[in-house]
Amino acid sequence: LLGPGAFADMFSCPAPPPAGWEPVFVLEGRQMVWPDGGRPDPEPAATGPDVTELGKDDVPEMLDLVALTRPGPFRPRTRELGTYLGVREGGRLVAMAGERLRPAGWTEISAVCVVPELRGRGHAGRLIGALVTRVLARGERPFLHVAEANTKAIALYERLGFASRKEVTFRGYTTP
Repeated sequence: LLGPGAFADMFSCPAPPPAGWEPVFVLEGRQMVWPDGGRPDPEPAATGPDVTELGKDDVPEMLDLVALTRPGPFRPRTRELGTYLGVREGGRLVAMAGERLRPAGWTEISAVCVVPELRGRGHAGRLIGALVTRVLARGERPFLHVAEANTKAIALYERLGFASRKEVTFRGYTTP
């Protein structure tokens, strides 16, 4: 499935990687989940620019935002896994979040990122709130992953209603 020089992320996997895979990083984190029966919509964050759905034409800007903020794995076709929403200021994509993994009954909220100079304006909270509303409307529960060192994001997720479920270890490798 992975060609030469590809990147693979194995989190909380007790099995060793295949022979020849080179370690790139190890990062401690946590999985957070929306409470079963939790309120149907997180309390709205600050008002601001409209939240819009991102499409294929937005991928170059999405990749630029990911390169700037490093929220975790995101490739050119990741947006095809689910809905991705964004916030624009002055025509520039300044924040986004979306859906990635979708095990039965669950949807992962992923790639939550805001350009550093615009953090604290409520963009992430509004994006997550919009995604939680969509996920709950489908009868699924949202969950997400976050680096343990990202204490500001953890505080935001807790304020919105997410609770820690378990600790995870993210391990990145490149293939031979």
